[in-house]
Amino acid sequence: MAAEAPGTLPVQLVEQPRLQKLKEMFISKFGSAPKFYVRAPGRVNLIGEHIDYCGYAVLPMAIEQDILIAVEPVKTQVVHLANTNSLYLDFSTSVNNIQINKTKPQWHNYFLCGLKGIQEHFGLNNPTGMNCLLDGTIPPSSGLSSSSALVCCAGLVTLRANGKTLSKVELAEICTKSERYIGTEGGGMDQSISFLAEEGALLSKSKGLDWEKMLRLHDVQIKLGVSLEEMLTIVEEVLHPEPYSAEEICKCLGISLEELRSQILSQNTQDVSTFKLYQRAKHVYSEAARVLEFKKICSEAPANALQLLGELMNQSYISCREMYECSCPELDRLVDICLQFGAIGSRLTGAGWGGCTVSMVPTDKLNAFLEDVRKAYYQSDVQRLALEKNSLFATKPGRGALVFVEA
Repeated sequence: MAAEAPGTLPVQLVEQPRLQKLKEMFISKFGSAPKFYVRAPGRVNLIGEHIDYCGYAVLPMAIEQDILIAVEPVKTQVVHLANTNSLYLDFSTSVNNIQINKTKPQWHNYFLCGLKGIQEHFGLNNPTGMNCLLDGTIPPSSGLSSSSALVCCAGLVTLRANGKTLSKVELAEICTKSERYIGTEGGGMDQSISFLAEEGALLSKSKGLDWEKMLRLHDVQIKLGVSLEEMLTIVEEVLHPEPYSAEEICKCLGISLEELRSQILSQNTQDVSTFKLYQRAKHVYSEAARVLEFKKICSEAPANALQLLGELMNQSYISCREMYECSCPELDRLVDICLQFGAIGSRLTGAGWGGCTVSMVPTDKLNAFLEDVRKAYYQSDVQRLALEKNSLFATKPGRGALVFVEA
């Protein structure tokens, strides 16, 4: 349950080859044995793309690929970080002087985010030092939340090492906020939030609402007290498909260009001259409706559930490509290939613009599907083929963050 703390599982290391190998590498690195291990999974968004920051629910799934950290609390107030992947350099710092460099998103900075979040939540004046060895199986920069998994893993590591407890919900909220230390909300996401502010403003204004208080599309729906289907009708009535100019938006809202820039546009969007308000709003409301329908089908489990879920994934992809324009030629090609070789549904997800595809494939077709996709997409390109080992894989729903201790 979400109100419970993350679980602790006693394990026999002889039955866990990965943990056993991590322990041996830890002893070789630090000269002593780890006291516990923490695991946090990557995740893939099954459906619900670019709507969470508009106020709507999404439907993510934990995957089997994960971040695993072996930990030894130490008496010195220093945290020593090492990685089983030699591409990631060792790092050490005082736990009383956490400095996170936003301009260089190196792997250890994500650990420091989780560490700092727990320290600040509890106001720890003398936090415990730690030796940590990390092993990760989540492909980096793939849209599968490797960085978020590392932040969450570090948060749970720090919690356990300092003898503190939190519920899963509390820990998740702290770790989400902690990612801001490294600027996770910036870049494309920041631009998206800004673009969607104009839709909320114009829809609010057209319905006689105080648009300055309702910039999120979800806020507009709640204030009007209507369904998502009704909001889609309102979008059709109020917004036109042709892109809006900044001047037209100003005229609709009765504000100056300077007020538009200072009240709505972010620093990253000051120079944007056209805004596709109709397309973006239509995607958000239709995608939010698809998430609810996806959840309903999973709960009711009709005989044709897989076909219905696959169709929702396909609709989501088309909306992302056509309405939100967050796809790219490589993803378009990959989705086509996945559907061609047996996926019931396939869509893009992760990493803002670009990322990866997630496909729903029957178990009995899985091996043939993977081989066909490998040949059609990866073997046709030398650079892709070099990445194929970590980029193409199957997964079942995984379990959440967990602490392991030797039995």
